[in-house]
Amino acid sequence: MTENKNAKSAVIAIGSDHAGFSLKQSLLEDLRADGYELHDFGAYSLDPVDYPDVGREVAEAVASGRFEKAILICGTGIGITIAANKVKGIRAGACSEPYSAKMARADNNINIIGIGGRVVGVGLAFEIAKAFLETDFEAATRHKRRVNKINALDGC
Repeated sequence: MTENKNAKSAVIAIGSDHAGFSLKQSLLEDLRADGYELHDFGAYSLDPVDYPDVGREVAEAVASGRFEKAILICGTGIGITIAANKVKGIRAGACSEPYSAKMARADNNINIIGIGGRVVGVGLAFEIAKAFLETDFEAATRHKRRVNKINALDGC
């Protein structure tokens, strides 16, 4: 797999619901310390926030081209990922370990990763995020054809 040497040059969108708030805050701190620039879409406290609302807002920002990639966090990482995938042009995947994050980026060209704030700890979440952010899509392989087929499903 090819590592993206310019991964830190683009601003990364990040958002969560209340269940992912604490993990999001830790990831913001850790990724910024590692040189990433992030735009925080909230939640901004532990007050209840509906994950479909955050997932949609972040996904629309990625689909519009404002951001190339995003990180979404809810309790399991699943609900917010499902919501994001409802936006045309989004390929979001929920991952609980770095290998899946790396392969989802390399093979499936995901542009949003979902992480579970109640599923993984801070250190593991950082490794998952880095695997996603630092891996390029292997566009010159058979995966491009398959991702094109996934993209074609947007019109179904």
